[in-house]
Amino acid sequence: MENNKTPHAEDPGKCSKPIEHDYAAHQNDPGPSPEAINEPDNKGAGVAMKWAIPIAIIILFIIYWFMFRDNPNT
Repeated sequence: MENNKTPHAEDPGKCSKPIEHDYAAHQNDPGPSPEAINEPDNKGAGVAMKWAIPIAIIILFIIYWFMFRDNPNT
């Protein structure tokens, strides 16, 4: 396959497309749906990261402790 790179061209002064209400009429080039625009962003990844990162660090520390601690019998 050929790697044809087409540059992304977006006019910063151009307004975004309006919310789509008649998808069948604009099927080739639709605008965003009302759900995509009006959906609240109140369930971000921050809540999960508050728990996932400390647990991962503790697990990695336990693995490190068992794998690389000094063995007093040698």
